[in-house]
Amino acid sequence: MNRLITIDKEILSGTPVISGTRVPVKNLFDYLETGESLETFLLDFPSVKKKKAIALIAAAQKLLMTSSEILYEDIA
Repeated sequence: MNRLITIDKEILSGTPVISGTRVPVKNLFDYLETGESLETFLLDFPSVKKKKAIALIAAAQKLLMTSSEILYEDIA
């Protein structure tokens, strides 16, 4: 199985990391949130393969799209 994310208490105390690296998933989204490019992220974290970063972004997008009903639920 080709996982995108690894959560292991032996790796950064269980912080979700990009599989095959010690790079927290949060770092990728922090870079993008602040306006940095994917290319800059990849240069700063050379252990992350571009294909895996793109797949992770696509998975997050799919998760948000399939969860849109929850995001727009009227909780009042």
